[in-house]
Order: sequence, then structure tokens, then C-alpha cells
Amino acid sequence: MIVYQATKEKFTADVFTNNIENVILDAFRKNLRHTTNHNEINAWKNSMLYMNNVLNDNEIPNDSGVTIEFQIPQTSKRIDFILTGQDEKQIDQAIIIELKQWSTAELTNKDGIVNTFVGGSNREVSHPSYQAWSYAALLKDFNQTVYGEGIELKPCAYLHNYVEDTVISNPFYAEYIAKAPLFLKSDAQKLQDFIKKFVKHGDRSNIMYRIDNGQIKPSKSLADNIRDVLTNKHDFVMIDDQKIVYETAMTLAKNATVEHKNVLIVQGGPGTGKSVVAVNLLVALTRQRKLAQYVTKNAAPRTVYEHLLVNEITKSRFSSLFTGSGSFLNTTSGMFDALIVDEAHRLNEKSGLFKNMGENQIKEIIAASKFSVFFVDEDQKVTLSDIGDVEEIIKWALAAGAHIEQRTLNSQFRCNGSDGYLAWLDNVLQIKETANTTLAGINYDFRVVGSSNELRDIIFEKNKINNKARLVAGYCWDWASKQNPNAFDITIPEHNFGMKWNLASDGNLWIMKPESVNEVGCIHTCQGLEVDYVGVIVGLDFVVRNGQVVTDPSKRAKTDASLKGYKKLLAEDSENGKARVDRIIKNTYRTLMTRGMRGCYVYFVDEETRRWFRNMI
Repeated sequence: MIVYQATKEKFTADVFTNNIENVILDAFRKNLRHTTNHNEINAWKNSMLYMNNVLNDNEIPNDSGVTIEFQIPQTSKRIDFILTGQDEKQIDQAIIIELKQWSTAELTNKDGIVNTFVGGSNREVSHPSYQAWSYAALLKDFNQTVYGEGIELKPCAYLHNYVEDTVISNPFYAEYIAKAPLFLKSDAQKLQDFIKKFVKHGDRSNIMYRIDNGQIKPSKSLADNIRDVLTNKHDFVMIDDQKIVYETAMTLAKNATVEHKNVLIVQGGPGTGKSVVAVNLLVALTRQRKLAQYVTKNAAPRTVYEHLLVNEITKSRFSSLFTGSGSFLNTTSGMFDALIVDEAHRLNEKSGLFKNMGENQIKEIIAASKFSVFFVDEDQKVTLSDIGDVEEIIKWALAAGAHIEQRTLNSQFRCNGSDGYLAWLDNVLQIKETANTTLAGINYDFRVVGSSNELRDIIFEKNKINNKARLVAGYCWDWASKQNPNAFDITIPEHNFGMKWNLASDGNLWIMKPESVNEVGCIHTCQGLEVDYVGVIVGLDFVVRNGQVVTDPSKRAKTDASLKGYKKLLAEDSENGKARVDRIIKNTYRTLMTRGMRGCYVYFVDEETRRWFRNMI
């Protein structure tokens, strides 16, 4: 979607009137059908003056094209400034310029990430060169006009207020600066020369109009690159009914059209291979050059599976294949050939930071795709806002006139003896009554330990094997280390025990980073992922009194949003509200206790609960 488009001559005239920001704003409102904030309007006012100065050269043709705030099709990403024209060989050129008003930044140890003051506080954001390069890569990989008609994209970044230092141009970011040159405050002449190198003639072929109307389809280059990513990756080998579900999905994807949508609902508990099938589908469909994305609400599974696919820490061109569940608010109907929704039980009704955008994520996903597959485990709904159940998916699929099929993944391969263990867990957590009242005869290493220190020591020892052991906890401790990096979050004074939540240093790759064994994960960073051994700290939101499980949402941390609004819910409908809250707390611990393939070790903060669980083993 193009917001503002003009020739260089017209752009120069709009800037000369000292009204360029309002011209852009009018176009923004007309084309995107909403407005923007005062900070962005001011950024237009300031940055366009600098860009006008850069373009003030007779060697840059007056009929070059200027595009401002180009929204990349089927994304919410907008490119700040694009100059279009032809080079000396009459080849179409589009120079992508990421504009920043920054004057300072801080180095991080994360690939392609800097820390700077934006949006009222210091935040981690993409390095401008990475950002410009990634936008160009997205267009090269998915816009058929770009890769099919030989349009050359030249990304760069211009930080017109930034004085050279040892941060923004640090060698740590050299890989991305090489792909998208970085121009700072004193580099206006260098940027002008960069432009003149590629734009010798004006835009005679409506380059941006063609790009904006280009078909969205994976390029052959992307398909070739992803062709062998699962080769020799044993974690993604499909067995038994996983293969059946996969082949069913591939057939439904092949036969789906905009007019005749197909929806597949796949139910399966922990360890049934839902994510294995999902990732295989993503790779196979992309190899067939179908437009597909892997969708989850939580970022952690997306980040981990992307990392596993490319087998490297650095960010990759595969990032665009992974997206959040709120990405389809305004997507054209049937634009995607397939949307693969993992952890579909975590879908929300509304999208956006304040959950006030859109109507329903399930509806939007089905509308945006010809074929959609939802992998669901209703027993892993862990917040009041989770709406992803089979009944809800069927409702919206029927409303869309879609053909619906359902399958179940039964083969348990993750937890040793997991059928019996999961049934015992359902019984002992009092989620539902089962015949498995003990763990006798079940080949799974489950232990109740006597102290938090003992639990930590066991996990540390197990992690020495292959870096596949982690500590997790119920969200009953505030995130104190966010404000005070020296503070511990999970503290148990009687054991002189203190550890930090994982939420800061390792981000969404917490479950893989070797050093993160020294941190404690929560439901939001481990759901949908697995380790060999998991150590679980159960807080006071879950206790047993006289053989009955008692849940208490008031014991959750103030920083946990899982049960946000529960007091209002209880006031409006005490009985049903209490049942929902009770189930969410139980589901949380069921999920935490099923992250380990080989073993689960649990420390209960409450002594009576600890004794009762020992007796139940």
C-alpha cells in the first residue's frame, strides 16, 4: 500500500511549502484509513527536510519517483522512503531508505539489535541497517514483480541526527551494514553519491505501482534455500499419525481456493507432535511456492523453530515465514495459500497491545487464507483471554462456508510412558478423574523434591548432559529484576534460594541458550517447547487441603496478565468465573509439568501439598 507518491520535483515542492508532514498525513488517512501519532508526524516534518537536501542535485532526475511510507503487502511494516528510477543500463532501481531521528544508541549482544530511546523509554529495536535489509529481503523473497521482473532493490539507512560513535557502526553489526549501508549526520554527501550511483534516469515504468500490485508468492530462490532445511534434523521426523495428518493437510491445501476454503482441526496433547507436523507443513508448502506462514500467539515457539530451521543464531530470511496471531486484521480474503496455526488454544478474540483491535483472530485467520490448519490442545489454555477451542474454530469455519475436517494426534513419543503419566497428572491435579491414581509401572522419572535448592541442583546436573534441562515456575513471583538487575525474582528465604526470571537476557531463545539454565522460565516462554528434564516450582496459587486441590489467583504475581480481570469475572459470575480461574491455574501446572521428555522434578512451596503429592506417586 502506497501512502505518498510523487516525482522528485513534486516532493521538493511539497517540502518547500513547509507543509510536507500534513500532505503525508492526508495521504496516510486516505490510503490506510486511520491516523497516526504526533511523534510520527514530527518525524516526517524533520526527516523529509533532510531527504530534500540529499535529493537537491541536478544529477538526480526530477522525474525520479518518491514513495513515502510504503506498507509492504500483507504486513504491517512500512518503508520510510523509496526513490525509484533506472540506472545507466535502463534497469529498474528502488533505493530503500530507513530514516531515523536517533542521536544515541547502546550496543547489545543480540544479533542485529540495538538499544535506544523510542516511544518514551529505552527499548531494544532492530539496527537500522538490519531493518532496511530485512524489508528488501522480504520483497525479494515474496513479491513476484520484484524477483520476476528484475527490479533491483538497494537498501540503506540514514540517521541524520546521529554523530559517529563506536556503537551504531560497531563491527558487531558489520554483516548488516554491508548489506544496507549506514549513513549518519555527516554523510549526506555519501548518501547522495549512493543514490546517484544507481539512479541515472527517472522512473519511466511505474516501478512502485507495479511492486504494490505484484502477486505475493515465494520466490524460487527462497523455495530452493528452504528445500533441505529439515534434512538430517531428527527432531522433525514424522511418525505414525503425524504423517497421516501431514498428508491430509497437504491435500486440503492443494484443493483449497478463495471460494472453497478448507479448515483442518488437529487435536493432540503434549508430546503428540503438533509442532513437528506444523513445521514440516511450512517447509513443504513453501517448497511448492505456496504462500504459507507459521502462526502462534506466543513469540517463543516461532523464534525457537526459526532458529532450529536455519541452524544458526543470526537472523535469517526465513523470519518472514513466522508471524503472530494478530497479523491478519486487514488482510485480503484468501491472500495466503495456507496459515498453519500452532498452539491454537492460545488464540485471542481481539488483537493489539490493548486487545482492542479486530473482531476475532480465528475468523481473521480463516478469512485470510485458502487453507488453515489449527493445532489445538484445550487443556493448555492458560489465560482468561485464550479462546482457541474446537467449538469456536468450527463456528467461524462454518460462517466462512469452509469445508471442515478433524484429526487427532495420539501417538505419544515425547514423554516416556506419557499416556499413563498424563492420565495420572490429570487425576492428581484434579483436572479430570482417571483410572491412573499412581505412577506405578510408568516409565517416567517424576519426583517431588524437598527443597528449591535440591531442585536447582538436579536440573544443573541434568543440563550437563546435552543442555536440555530447565527450571520453570508458576507465575507467583513479581519481576523485580526488571527494575533492579541485581534483584532476585523467585525467592524462597527458608532455603536461602534466589533466582531470576528468564524474561530479560535470553528472550525467546531462553530454552536453548546454555547460560539460561541459571534462570527460571514461566508459562509464557516454555509453552509449545520441550526439554529432556524440567524442574517445576509450584507456588501458593496451587495447594492441597485435606486431599482437595485449592487454587488461589490472588497468589499470582502482579506482573502476570494471565488472570487479568478475574476479580471482575468473579463478581459478575461467581460460579462459572471460579471454575474458569481454577482450570487455568491447573492447566498452567499441567503444561509446565509436561515440558520434559524424560523427567519432571517438582518442588511445592506449600509443605502439605508436597506431602500429599509424594503419597500420590
